[in-house]
Amino acid sequence: MRDQLQGLLVCPACHGQLAWSREKIQCEACARVYPIADGIPILLLDQAAAEHDELEHQTPGHKHRQAAFFDRQVAAEFEITRPHGTPGLYHRLLDEKFRRSVMGLESILPGATALTVCAGSGMDAEFLARAGAHVIASDISLGAARRARERTRRYGLAITPLVADVEHLPFRDQTVALVYVHDGLHHLEEPGAGLAEMARVAARAVSVTEPARAAVTALAVRLGLALAREEAGNRVARLLPAEVAGELRARGFRVVHADRYAMYYRHEPGSIMRTLSAPGLFGVSQAAVSLGNVLIGRWGNKLRVTALRVRSEVAGLIPGE
Repeated sequence: MRDQLQGLLVCPACHGQLAWSREKIQCEACARVYPIADGIPILLLDQAAAEHDELEHQTPGHKHRQAAFFDRQVAAEFEITRPHGTPGLYHRLLDEKFRRSVMGLESILPGATALTVCAGSGMDAEFLARAGAHVIASDISLGAARRARERTRRYGLAITPLVADVEHLPFRDQTVALVYVHDGLHHLEEPGAGLAEMARVAARAVSVTEPARAAVTALAVRLGLALAREEAGNRVARLLPAEVAGELRARGFRVVHADRYAMYYRHEPGSIMRTLSAPGLFGVSQAAVSLGNVLIGRWGNKLRVTALRVRSEVAGLIPGE
């Protein structure tokens, strides 16, 4: 996969050809130099951003200095293994989010190259790999890329980590079959910039799953159940399916699905999730989630938009081509 990855990548600054060596990458056009850390390419315009580690912002008030080394290791372990070892309902909800995110795109996954942007520690990349794709997991954090690599090692997955910025993706135009994001664009000051880059790079399909701009979410923010700003201080940008779908149509895609659904869980499952996953309650909990989406899903707090590039459909490309 490493050789194939090199053939897809260009300079994120000027889209020039890259010259690779063991420890660095240099653009042959603008002469920018990009490091390789522990075998992971870091193709960022701002190299300092790679040292950001999202685990530093998981403690309210940025009290990471007070977090013991063991606690940080536990957090890292959870990110590497999630959803393995989590309560049944929590795992089921993540399975359902993935199922929705690739509905209508299933046939292109086996053997195809997929790019997950804002990939974190590789959970979504794992879902895609288990569906048959060869996955590039890109994130702006080197720490996240290292955890994605460890996930790959532990579970024997076809995932290649990369440090990259979704707003300046280091890929040639229309070179990756599927470009995929799950809860990543809402981190950006301008989510549309990331979406435009995803569309530029995608050869066949785009999948977007993000928090939706919804009345129920506004209420949850007021009740303290959802965040208006992340713990890192950034505004949580919530999107509308119609806006995302409109942007993709304008860039040559046919929208397959653009809708909302209801789903709520905390990032780390707690006692309530464990209780609802207990024998005797697990089936009831799953049924309640399904029924809730039938009744109120159209007004839900999550959105998914999937789209196929029109030209790819006309060309009749086979999966993985």
